[in-house]
Amino acid sequence: MVTPDPRASRRVIRTYLVTQALFTLAASMIWGINTLFLMDAGLDIFQVMLVNAAFTAGSLVFEVPTGVIADTVGRKVSFMFGIGTLFVSTLLYVGTARYGWGIGAFAGASVLLGLGYTFQTGAVDAWLVDALDATGYEPPKERVFGWGGATFSTAMLVGTLAGGALGQIDLALPYVVRSAILAVCMVVTAVMMRDMGFEPRPLKVSTFGEETRKLLRTGVTYGWGHPVVRPLLLVSGVSGVFMMYSFYSLQRYALDLLGRELVWVIGVLTAAASLAGIMGNLLAGRVMGTGEARRRAAPVLAVAQLVLAVLIAVMAAVGLLTRQPGIVPFALVGVLWLAWGVLFGFAGPIRQAYLNEQIPSEQRATVLSLDAFFGDAGACVGQPGLGWLSKAVSIPAAWAVGSVLLLAGFPLYRAAGKGEGTAEATRPGEVG
Repeated sequence: MVTPDPRASRRVIRTYLVTQALFTLAASMIWGINTLFLMDAGLDIFQVMLVNAAFTAGSLVFEVPTGVIADTVGRKVSFMFGIGTLFVSTLLYVGTARYGWGIGAFAGASVLLGLGYTFQTGAVDAWLVDALDATGYEPPKERVFGWGGATFSTAMLVGTLAGGALGQIDLALPYVVRSAILAVCMVVTAVMMRDMGFEPRPLKVSTFGEETRKLLRTGVTYGWGHPVVRPLLLVSGVSGVFMMYSFYSLQRYALDLLGRELVWVIGVLTAAASLAGIMGNLLAGRVMGTGEARRRAAPVLAVAQLVLAVLIAVMAAVGLLTRQPGIVPFALVGVLWLAWGVLFGFAGPIRQAYLNEQIPSEQRATVLSLDAFFGDAGACVGQPGLGWLSKAVSIPAAWAVGSVLLLAGFPLYRAAGKGEGTAEATRPGEVG
């Protein structure tokens, strides 16, 4: 039993929130205008989705190997690798547009971006949970994940607003500013973060393959072989088909509904969605912070998934039924998107805590990377597939298909809840 050290716990939480704020601020500078930037560089909507698919393909390939680095060399090292890789790949985007290197160069830079994000996915959450356990942190971790989600959404709000404003001047400016903020994030992470509750071990090139196989085997045991985690992985897969596509296609979809090319409006819409996400994040900590409520995570997530699918279906219907662009269809989809943001923000921390409860410390980063792997796999299919449908038919038609895919998450969350009883004997213990 670890003696609680509130000061150390607060230091861990502060480090988590500061580093995530800087990382998200940097990353989100381009999120509101990336599709517009690529189309301005000469790509069409299908080619944009192909470039985005290259990003998710890179994520798919590197998720598990980078999880091995996080579970051996250390979570801090993995995160810093991610920051550095994003710095380089972001500048490659600017160079590709500036010198006209074409879709192949954009795809290559996107693969490198995918590598950068995989160094971060899993590693940061694993660092947080292990560090809090090492300090004897006792309150529910949904609360911390909720603060993290609120920090993410706040930084995203600032980043997307700034990116939209800068993009109105020059679509390359948000990428340059993103690189500068990533450099600051690298320095802050080096100073503030240190691995706690986790013992790093050497990783050599000669042993990397064996370490990968070993961690993958144990990761599969606590991932695919786990009656609760397996349905959660499948939810990531089916949701991933639509999620990244929806975020990037919304930029074009919203302007089509408005009927005017106002880049800054997309920044405002994305920022407003961030505020909605903050509301959902904070609500999650309040609703799920008690022991009794936390035992209802699976049914709560199932209902949330169902409502999310319905909201997407209604947004698709607006586009399919609109004959004349204008403020009314744009505003209607905007309001529905904000409602979707609240619910998505509410479900996120609950799912994070629920998944982490099922995983032992030694395999935490690997299993979390496996979860991201399933999401990446879905996105690899969804972005080119739904991107093709957007070009061949329409964006709202692709959203209608996406709503059906999201519905598949409802029975999967119910299956996770049913698996809790059979998982009790192997569950590594409550982490919150």
